[in-house]
Amino acid sequence: MKFDRQARTVDLDPRDPQFYNDPYSAYEEIRAHTPTFFWNQYGMWCFTAFSDVDRLLRDKRFGRQILHLMSREELGLEPPKPHLSDFDAVEAHSLLELEPPAHTRLRTLVNRAFVSRQVEKLRPEIAALTHATIDRFAADGAVELIKAFAEPIPVSVIARMLGVPQERCADLLDWSHAMVRMYMFEADAAAEHAANRAAIEFADCLTELIAERRRKPTDDLLSHMITSERGGDRLSDAELISTSVLLLNAGHEATVHQTGNAVKAILENGLDHRALFRDDAAAAAAIEESLRYDAPLHMFTRYALEDVVLDGGIEVRKGQEIGLMLGAANRDPRQFADPTSFAAGRADQANVTFGAGIHFCIGAPLARLEMQVSLPILFERLPGLRLADTPRYRDAYHFHGLERLDLAW
Repeated sequence: MKFDRQARTVDLDPRDPQFYNDPYSAYEEIRAHTPTFFWNQYGMWCFTAFSDVDRLLRDKRFGRQILHLMSREELGLEPPKPHLSDFDAVEAHSLLELEPPAHTRLRTLVNRAFVSRQVEKLRPEIAALTHATIDRFAADGAVELIKAFAEPIPVSVIARMLGVPQERCADLLDWSHAMVRMYMFEADAAAEHAANRAAIEFADCLTELIAERRRKPTDDLLSHMITSERGGDRLSDAELISTSVLLLNAGHEATVHQTGNAVKAILENGLDHRALFRDDAAAAAAIEESLRYDAPLHMFTRYALEDVVLDGGIEVRKGQEIGLMLGAANRDPRQFADPTSFAAGRADQANVTFGAGIHFCIGAPLARLEMQVSLPILFERLPGLRLADTPRYRDAYHFHGLERLDLAW
């Protein structure tokens, strides 16, 4: 890493294994000079201070979408790539990429299924699924936890909520992984073609399912979205597909990463799982600390919707992006006492892991519940759980999750 103190610029390759396996050391080194820096590889100003990140997530002068205000030519962007047309079509109505009023309309139509009181009803089902998943490897004495545990539980839960057949879960994982690679730094042509193929297959699957639910609605989220209306307004098929893809992808991807990150943190820090998970309240506090301690998403970008001058004289022109460093903000020493320590139930508990403002993660209650239920069962069922090998993170910054987590007991 090269740092120009006067210009506040950083040269740091996000695909450097030393960095993506331990981004926190780099964050601390950068923060020793400045909480805000210009990341040359991304070409944008990035913010590490908790107060800045929290504020800018809510700042209405920034948004996730800019093409409704500026043309691609004005932004200096290449024209759309024909081999990404199907991927772009799926993304076109994504809640994550829209701004009001389109975002408000879509979110209102799907939000009801994800409020905490609705999600809480899934607790017994998640517990049963967790036990059934552990049953498959409990007698083996060793497991690679990401593939065997962290992936199947959240994808199964969100598939059941939406009404996607369980036998398609393996396809959902493949499609999700291919599409999420598009958000990696400098995704190559192979990743683009794979993402477009995944978008086609994903959309075809959902198109068939939507037609089936229109003929015969059931008590699932897809049926609810089909029949939901507000003032006579309903979701189109394209909106149903985009929203379902987002919910399936976002509904499990971050939970997979956070599950692995949390188990790794507990084992590496030698924490007593009986104390961590002694009751539901303690489990909720432990999961909240794991979300702060090692978040599954480390960067969230936003466009300036107008010319903005920020603290420190930083000028951001309309159409330029900024990077909000969620993982760094969660370990800001000005916000947290001893931020590098895992302290469940800390008095200063807060995090920006699920974002803030209008794009706060709609699936946050579900992700929290899944981990509050599944992790206590995992540690209870497998006494003596320990690391069998050094955990390795995926080459996928700004998503921060383990490639492997080999455990034994």
